Amino acid sequence: MKVGIGQDSHRFDFNDKKKKLVLGGVVFEGHPPLEGNSDADVILHSITNAVSSVTCVNILGPVSDEMCLKEGIKDSREYLKEALKHIDPESKIVHVSISIECSTPKITPRLGELRKSIATLMDIPENCVGITATTGEGLTAFGQGKGIQVFSCVTMV
Repeated sequence: MKVGIGQDSHRFDFNDKKKKLVLGGVVFEGHPPLEGNSDADVILHSITNAVSSVTCVNILGPVSDEMCLKEGIKDSREYLKEALKHIDPESKIVHVSISIECSTPKITPRLGELRKSIATLMDIPENCVGITATTGEGLTAFGQGKGIQVFSCVTMV
């Protein structure tokens, strides 16, 4: 068994009126997007980092920069798919746990959509995608509405 931990955070871009807020591959209408060269899907970036911590192949950085800046691939689902390609064929992800800190958007009403999207991307059952969300009592910039922070943990056997 191996366990990988990943983290990512992005601040909101309150000036970009064209870009959408995308979390876990799901569009959240009516909220400011996150800053970043890609769609800045902080949930998928965190999971990608967790997978990378198991495979020892870092995707976010040189690989994603090549995909995003040179090939124009801004969809973070593609970065996660790239990370998943590096899993040993005899291994399998059996669970992912995701902890989100933000004051907006409210995550709980969209948990079902998020779990389904992530489960589909990772080819695991929806009941193997655990998601919690907190405002952190407003103690950090994320809880104060300035951005979103996500920690993820993947379990692989």
